[in-house]
Amino acid sequence: MNELNFLTASQLAQLIRERKASAVEVVDAHLKQIEQHNPALNAIVTLDAERARQRATEADEALANGGEVWGPLHGVPITIKDSFETAGLRTTSGYPPWADYVPQQDAPVVAMLKRAGAIVLGKTNLPPLADGGQSINPIFGGTNNPWNVAYTPGGSSGGDAAAVAAGLSPLDMGSDISGSIRMPAHFCGIYGLKPTGGRIPIRGHRSSVRPLQIPSGWEALLLMPCAGPLARSIDDLRLALIVTADPNTPALSSALDRSTQSLRIAWSDEMGSLPIDTDTRTSIQTLAATLAKSGCVVERHAGPNLNYDEAWQSSGEALAAINTLFQPPFTQFARRLLGLVPSALLPRQPVMHGLARGAARRSSRMVTLFKQRDVLIQRVETFLQEWDVWIAPAFSRPAFTHRPLRAPIEIEGRSFSLDLAEIMANVIFNFTGHPVVVIPIGFSRDGLPIGVQIVGRRWGEMALLDAAQQIDQAIGGYRRPPAY
Repeated sequence: MNELNFLTASQLAQLIRERKASAVEVVDAHLKQIEQHNPALNAIVTLDAERARQRATEADEALANGGEVWGPLHGVPITIKDSFETAGLRTTSGYPPWADYVPQQDAPVVAMLKRAGAIVLGKTNLPPLADGGQSINPIFGGTNNPWNVAYTPGGSSGGDAAAVAAGLSPLDMGSDISGSIRMPAHFCGIYGLKPTGGRIPIRGHRSSVRPLQIPSGWEALLLMPCAGPLARSIDDLRLALIVTADPNTPALSSALDRSTQSLRIAWSDEMGSLPIDTDTRTSIQTLAATLAKSGCVVERHAGPNLNYDEAWQSSGEALAAINTLFQPPFTQFARRLLGLVPSALLPRQPVMHGLARGAARRSSRMVTLFKQRDVLIQRVETFLQEWDVWIAPAFSRPAFTHRPLRAPIEIEGRSFSLDLAEIMANVIFNFTGHPVVVIPIGFSRDGLPIGVQIVGRRWGEMALLDAAQQIDQAIGGYRRPPAY
């Protein structure tokens, strides 16, 4: 049974379609794994075992009675981040006032997965309102990392990543506004996709205490938060993207038609002034050397023609602007007072300066901000005309031990803000909308996974996934945590 838990969703779907394993067997294997290991992980916080078994029975009956296949995920169990609405299944977002909220309908992305034949096992843990670098909330407590339970799986899609890494689920749907898919995938040694902004519908994702109202002309802010899959293979990221992509977005067509030997890869083991630890640098350098030996065209490169301080300030400003729109009127009013503070008196650190300016929600700044976004998009796109992908750090370091809210992390013996590290590593790509895949590439001296971000062209997810798969094959792919 345990071996079923570590097949990919694509492999499980094939076994079920070919009737080499039943959907009931597959669901039961995952429920058994959850029963055995979830108490130590606390990754799945709401389980829907009875309905999952019933749906699995129906999936098997459909195949037996005429060979009806519901879709490419027919009979495959999955989990969903607890911020996406799921019909008839509690959706709390880790927020105490919603502890007993049961939606009447599915978020569009959940409905798409169900139409593809997937069976929802349950919901995975997160910080309150999907805001935080650790997956801890007052309702369910915290989630632990499968590689070492003394460490965090990250946030905000930390329950997702822990469940997938430990074989509790082959596939999970998470969300990301400044690294919430990418950091947990990196911490837990799995794969994650932040697609192009707007590619996968984010409606039905509850991360705000009030309905979001976007002023006219500010619609680009809605492209920062993304829904995206976490899995144990690139094949599963591709499959999940195909079944959840908004049909009103550009077609999913691959432009990559090269062998591994001719991939053109730019890489960097740094991002401006973001501190990067030695284990992470060494792993990225080893990856680059391995790819060069395999015949890829590999070049160390600082990346696009970016001034990181300017890019961080603009991205932070956009992040704060949409976050302020999530807030109640009184909080919005209080934040607008920041607009009265002279720029010279705001924090000098670029991200913090941008967050302060964006919280004030000044319309005149938004016009300038979106022009800056267009410039950044063009610079990254121009850079990626020369390279198939750009490899960059996913975070400053591997996973860290559990700690109080807002407590700093340690990077090479120095304290550094967790929130600032996450934003600096990731938010630029939410601002520009570029798709990013995280893949595992190695381990720290403490045996913790290390991943990288692989950045591709806007709307070029399939080509990006093709390149990521070739890179992944060159370095060995997913590894199971020893305890599972």
